[in-house]
Amino acid sequence: MPGETIINPDVDNGLSVLIVEDEFLVAMDLETILEQGGHAVMSSVASVEAALKALEDGRPDVAVLDLNLRGQLVFPVAERLRSLNIPFVVASAYNDLDIPGGEVVADVENVGKPINERRLFDALRRAVPAA
Repeated sequence: MPGETIINPDVDNGLSVLIVEDEFLVAMDLETILEQGGHAVMSSVASVEAALKALEDGRPDVAVLDLNLRGQLVFPVAERLRSLNIPFVVASAYNDLDIPGGEVVADVENVGKPINERRLFDALRRAVPAA
């Protein structure tokens, strides 16, 4: 990771985060950024099926979703997160999330790729209401 690690100053007890990302190196980078920022990665999964299973096994405070998982869109996961009232952000190289079936992510912040630490932490702060 180039540059300095940004510690999230607004996190006292960190968030439990579900990462849904099919690119191994991107997922590892996200894990490192989140953990160094004071958060705990509940699970890091690479498919819609694995994400839905992870949500059966535990409840994160927030999720970070890639939009396209090896050709499968992440919409079923987003729908499940919404039904559980779990906030999420998208981390996708797609600039326009206005795609068929994408209504479930239309109002969700996309932090983009490559991942910018500051942008990710700011998006998580907006997604998760202050306790």
